[in-house]
Amino acid sequence: MNKPFQFKEFEVNQDQCAMKIGTDAVLLGAWTSIQQNPFAILDIGAGTGVLSLMLAQRCFAQVVDALEIDDAAYEQCVDNFENAPWSDRLFCYHASLEEFTEEIEDKYDLIISNPPFYSEDFKTESNQRDLARFQDAMPLQHLIESVATLLAEDGIFSVIIPFKEEHKLIELASKVKLFPNKILHVKGTPTSEIKRSLLEFSFRESEIKKEALIIETTRHQYTEDYINLTKDFYLKM
Repeated sequence: MNKPFQFKEFEVNQDQCAMKIGTDAVLLGAWTSIQQNPFAILDIGAGTGVLSLMLAQRCFAQVVDALEIDDAAYEQCVDNFENAPWSDRLFCYHASLEEFTEEIEDKYDLIISNPPFYSEDFKTESNQRDLARFQDAMPLQHLIESVATLLAEDGIFSVIIPFKEEHKLIELASKVKLFPNKILHVKGTPTSEIKRSLLEFSFRESEIKKEALIIETTRHQYTEDYINLTKDFYLKM
């Protein structure tokens, strides 16, 4: 039996999920702004449900909905929600983003997504892992158009993507009148290249607030910024 991933206030089983919990999800869940006190949150492509769980811990949103298409990941997400301290606020839908967007009439104050990344041509032997990792399952254009439909007028959309996809996503978003307000560039070490972009979009154009984060100075020597961002979640921070 795979041991659950233990956070400070909850645990996450992930043995049925193709994509395991990684730094990306924890960064996004910790960085995403909750200053506007969202009432309703949507997590698109939930996987284990870790983003929903992090946001349920961080804020008092009464509705924390998750969406997951993969059968096994959906079952696991439901289990993780049922075992969480905030189970009464968490709900996972088993549907594609397309179906969900067509059927749901509610709007969300905050939408968060750690979408499939690898748009490269290379595929693995595991269909489930490919579904979780490759954009074929949820291309960025489809994601951003659905977000524009589901997001409340004054809501925010928070997402993490490879740095090289940043320009493309901003361009796609502008076509549906979503604009970046905050961007965080993440580097593994001081000398490595920017690996990830965390972006916050809204229907409001503003000057973009840009920041940078370095995860570690040397192997397992985490920076103060990274510790401060994630210490409410990681046991050893």
